[in-house]
Amino acid sequence: MNKAEFRTQLATRLSLPQYVTNDIIDACLEIIAQSLEAGDSITLQGFGVFTPWQQTERLGRNPRTGEECTIVPRISVKFKPGKYLLKKLNDN
Repeated sequence: MNKAEFRTQLATRLSLPQYVTNDIIDACLEIIAQSLEAGDSITLQGFGVFTPWQQTERLGRNPRTGEECTIVPRISVKFKPGKYLLKKLNDN
């Protein structure tokens, strides 16, 4: 599912116009990005936890040439799914 499909389903479920749901999605994503950028974790009860983590500088290899290169340190995000999300995904 891409953002447009998500927006359409959300608009249908909430009986709102798509431009409103698009603004809601954009605002949510912006808040999440700002919180992670500030180093804060985001917990959505039952869904999961987004946690920023600092990757260290490390040695990598170019898969095409086999040449070694340095991968610069950066901030990445880990996601740990919540209990209810896992239950929903694994119910048979």
